[in-house]
Amino acid sequence: MEKQRQMTDEIEIDLAEVFRRMLARLPMMLAAGLLTALIAFFVSRFVMTPAYESTTKIYVLSRQENSSVTYSDLQMGTQLTQDYAELIQGRYVLEQVAEILSLDMSYEALRGMVSVSVPDDTRIISISVSDSDPVRAMEIANCIRETATVYITDVMDIEAVNVVETAFLPTRKSGPNVKLITLLGGLLGIFAIAAVAVTEYLMDDTIKTAEDVERYLELSTLAMIPLSENEKQGRRKKKK
Repeated sequence: MEKQRQMTDEIEIDLAEVFRRMLARLPMMLAAGLLTALIAFFVSRFVMTPAYESTTKIYVLSRQENSSVTYSDLQMGTQLTQDYAELIQGRYVLEQVAEILSLDMSYEALRGMVSVSVPDDTRIISISVSDSDPVRAMEIANCIRETATVYITDVMDIEAVNVVETAFLPTRKSGPNVKLITLLGGLLGIFAIAAVAVTEYLMDDTIKTAEDVERYLELSTLAMIPLSENEKQGRRKKKK
């Protein structure tokens, strides 16, 4: 029972004391938050390479007959949409694109620039390319669409792949998100100082009150002698 009580005492946390220590460090927390926010803003605005995203969309529909589209065709097209998305990001398509555009990059590097998404309950496939060069992002997206159209038609034995939207020349940066990075940087600085305050509280094992004497030394206090004003000032100077 005694060991269990000691373990319980060890994990007790005085939230009021933690809050008091954090409140005492509030100016430092705000200063650190402002400093890290400025650093994050500078890095995201002037150091990180900007990215531009260009998107093209295709629509794939398999038909059993040239004259009509049956419910079976629609259902099968929905189920196969994910297969089309995998083929678009496959090695064959991307290596063909790299060869056509004379891109000096590996399949893995090009794969990291490409993202394929399928909106829910649709058979429209969006192909997005993110690159530091907006013109190259547009060219890669359109080339992927054209190459994937031929490849999907051959592999899946379908009639055609329809173009919903060609890739456009992006005029605005898609990244980095300067506002979000700045906000996260400021929060990181604040949380860092708060973590220091909490850690200092948890590591502080000094005895300060009569309750601490009874809890840790298991002794009863007979009396308390208050410090004089001169002694208080002397202790403050020593701490400084």
